[in-house]
Amino acid sequence: MRRVPEECQRAAVDLAPDPVHDLRVALRRCRSMADGLMAVDPDRAWKDMKKAGRTLFRSLGELRDVQVMMDWVRKLGPADDSETQALLALLTTREQEQKTVAAQAVRSFDLRQWRKWSRELPRRAARIRPGSIVFQHLALERWTAAHELHRRALRNRSQIALHQLRIGIKRFRYIVENFLPQQHAAWSSDLKELQDLLGDIHDLDVLWLTATQVNAFASPESRERWHAIVTEAREKRIARYRERMVGPASLWNVWRAELPQGKQVQAAAMARLKLWASMLDPDFPHSRRVGELAGQVFDGLGRLGLATTSPNQDLRSILMGAAWMHDVGRSKHEKGHHKLAYRMIARLTPPLGRTATDLRLMAAVARFHRGELPQSRHKALQEFAVDQRRIVLQLAAILRFANALDGASHGQIKRVQVASENGHLLICAAGYSAWSRSAEEIAGASYLLELVLRRPVLVKPLKVSPNGNARAHKRLPSKAS
Repeated sequence: MRRVPEECQRAAVDLAPDPVHDLRVALRRCRSMADGLMAVDPDRAWKDMKKAGRTLFRSLGELRDVQVMMDWVRKLGPADDSETQALLALLTTREQEQKTVAAQAVRSFDLRQWRKWSRELPRRAARIRPGSIVFQHLALERWTAAHELHRRALRNRSQIALHQLRIGIKRFRYIVENFLPQQHAAWSSDLKELQDLLGDIHDLDVLWLTATQVNAFASPESRERWHAIVTEAREKRIARYRERMVGPASLWNVWRAELPQGKQVQAAAMARLKLWASMLDPDFPHSRRVGELAGQVFDGLGRLGLATTSPNQDLRSILMGAAWMHDVGRSKHEKGHHKLAYRMIARLTPPLGRTATDLRLMAAVARFHRGELPQSRHKALQEFAVDQRRIVLQLAAILRFANALDGASHGQIKRVQVASENGHLLICAAGYSAWSRSAEEIAGASYLLELVLRRPVLVKPLKVSPNGNARAHKRLPSKAS
């Protein structure tokens, strides 16, 4: 980010090709960093920085295209050729026109705001570790999108399809370049070669389109000759691309082998949701503890055959996601933060490995971790079928109870055991005291769990011996509801 103002000063002198290119590269690197970090850090400054960089980047784009086309004309056409001279004269005129536009964009670029971001955003970026499973997962998303564009481009080989493929591989390359240092060290030369090949193809397509639009050819013969020159250069690069990217030994397979596989994909998706929540939640350690307690209660109910099940969904991971994200609304307002959390989670784009239904369930469960009890009139429940509503109700009941365990005990309760005793659900919690104000709060939070399970819930202390073994306190407290 500090390099951008320096490149602005260099480019502003005469907007020569190299300074313009260097400024666009500096902007591109900042924008690509923002693009990756926005996926896990929802701070608005990333979006604002990316937007400001995009405005200047695009204002320089047509000038850069003209300058690149001038280079191609000099490479492909003999210096004394009349069409070469005509094309260069046309492009020189366009270059001067675009320099006027670009100079205004450089002058109006808000360097003061940019320098402010360059002080603030690196501190936020430092909280996120490069090379982590989160960025491997993000790279896999980019790989998947780019590979689909590759298949589409091979089917029709149109200019639009190849241009979209270029953009797709570029986005994959940027994630690897910025956030996966180990993979970048191994793949950088191949990624650069492919980017150059597809970039050359795009440049040649733009050059030919420009030349035909302005009727730059003196005769049909010269038009055919130039068409043959451009086509030969284009086909040579397409052939090289196919050589590297088609078949069992293609680079697509090399890259895919180094990214998350099988169950790792879903685990990485959950890690992304957890990181996103941690960047928003003002007390994420609390949410992490709530997730641990909720998981213990869910597992205990499962051993007793009381936990709801679904053949197509991992309900435990949905509960954990809701627990990690249930307080993200507090980043905006304390009042009604459970409703804010619901809307924020529901608006998320599902990461690869999770479905839109998974996120809607997490949002609904988080919605009812506090406040009034869930009713059929609530919008958060109306979108679900009856079986899905039952899932939401039980998971929300577990989350509400776990949230009270941690909140009322100020983090002192870290371990619970679940058992069935005389028709009651017995939950023994290490650190729980029946004769305390926190017990009253926990009792109130257990009410929804009683409704869902249709049995009373008793909470009692769990004694932990010096050797680490746990046993329930002999004295039974009053019913927790």
